[in-house]
Amino acid sequence: MENRFEYIYRRYFADLEAPNRIEIKWGHRSRRQLGAIKKERPQSLADHFKRDFTTIIVINSLFRDKKIPVFIIDAVIAHEMSHYAHGFNSPLPQRHHHPHKGGVIRKELANRDLSALEKRQKKWLKENWQKYLDENFPSHRRLSRKRRIHYRIIWR
Repeated sequence: MENRFEYIYRRYFADLEAPNRIEIKWGHRSRRQLGAIKKERPQSLADHFKRDFTTIIVINSLFRDKKIPVFIIDAVIAHEMSHYAHGFNSPLPQRHHHPHKGGVIRKELANRDLSALEKRQKKWLKENWQKYLDENFPSHRRLSRKRRIHYRIIWR
């Protein structure tokens, strides 16, 4: 996966100077969320305001399966790098108020010649994702949680 990140970064985001460290890792298995971009968890309050943090791109662990085409992972990486370029969870200036509003990701991908990859990903997901989930990630009926009663003892 690191090789895919390097390839996407060098080929399509080479003009983007990354002022901080970017890591990529597998995250939780998820039915809906394909990827995410976040900052490393700060160790202290002082670290929270530093600009020299590590950005982490998290990819859905279901994509580890060999049944998932590599271009799906590439499209998720490109999507998250677009967020990085727009200043979301990166030290770069934030260019938009909302990360997706107005099709800013689609426009960024088009400017970087990645529209075909995005369309291919959307087509594959529409045609195959639900079947893949049904076969490999069955949903469990959610059991209702018993209501817990919390008592607070107040000493006077």
